[in-house]
Amino acid sequence: MMYPYMILADETEITHSHLIEEDGMQCLEIHFERPKEGGFDVARCALPAYTWIKRDGFSDREIENFSQFLRSNAHLLYKYAAAGGIQIA
Repeated sequence: MMYPYMILADETEITHSHLIEEDGMQCLEIHFERPKEGGFDVARCALPAYTWIKRDGFSDREIENFSQFLRSNAHLLYKYAAAGGIQIA
């Protein structure tokens, strides 16, 4: 299951998975998707290793920016994943 997190100014939507247990560790997958003509640019990163497991259409600079974004937001992403997504009144 993927939960919405935020939409950036360039229409990149960021979603995150539920908590995934792997070898006694809590892991997450973060998905980035931006519409383009004929489809989408996509990227997916696995936490806590910050391993890019999918990448199509985003530049090296954009991926670097996403990596910095994830390092700043990982604690929130884990919190929201544990809660079943962001709970908005």
